[in-house]
Amino acid sequence: MSARSFLVCLTLMVSGSAFVSADAADPSALLRVLQERSCKQCQLQDADLVHADLRNADLRGAKLQRANLGQARLDGADLNGADLSFTSLRGASLRGANLVGARLYGTDLRESDLSGAKLSPEALEEAHWDQAKGVDNGIQSHASLHNAGVDAALQGRWSEAEALFSHAIQQAPNQSLSWVARGIARSQLVKDDLAAADFGYAATIYQSQGNHDWAKQLSSAADTLKKRRHHQDSPTPANGMGSGVLSSITSAITTLAPLAIKAFSPMGLGF
Repeated sequence: MSARSFLVCLTLMVSGSAFVSADAADPSALLRVLQERSCKQCQLQDADLVHADLRNADLRGAKLQRANLGQARLDGADLNGADLSFTSLRGASLRGANLVGARLYGTDLRESDLSGAKLSPEALEEAHWDQAKGVDNGIQSHASLHNAGVDAALQGRWSEAEALFSHAIQQAPNQSLSWVARGIARSQLVKDDLAAADFGYAATIYQSQGNHDWAKQLSSAADTLKKRRHHQDSPTPANGMGSGVLSSITSAITTLAPLAIKAFSPMGLGF
């Protein structure tokens, strides 16, 4: 399966269209949550709540797996302990919402507004939060930052990907994959000297781990970038690496798994 096909599958999982649930939303619970905005521990699996106005709603412990809450207004809502596995909250407003203890496995929080929201530490590690607003640095683990960088890279937003990988490196400086990933992003931005430095540092990490083959390939990649930097008069970002020396690296990193701990995981690296 190609990287893009795999990403499409993950997107379908997030939106809930890849699932058929035996436990549909309780109609009375759905009516109650819309009218009263209070439905603790309600069964709302697969509920269609697109654009719903649920400001300050009490949804503590609610079962909202695979529900569609895209563009919903959940400002100030209490979702403590709610199960939001594979729920779509894309573009939703969650300003000041309480998401402490909420299960966010595979949750789509892309383009949402999380300003002032309360979340458990590392709560976003298994969620998609690309381009979400108001994400507190305190809840960003290395994995969640790295995965967000992967999402940005897949969409060609290389400057954003570079920044996210930089933040991931700050969280875990010895994670070689983030150095490789940032090097790739920087190569696409034609920041060749910086990209070469990233590949070179990643090579030292692999060398120290006894992975001499990858250390050699990354060192070669760094050398190739230096040559492009000094011998090409007008490189263009669209061409990316454009080098056979890097073909093994760029082909390997197409195996992406945005929900994995090491999402930018090249095949054959032993992880």
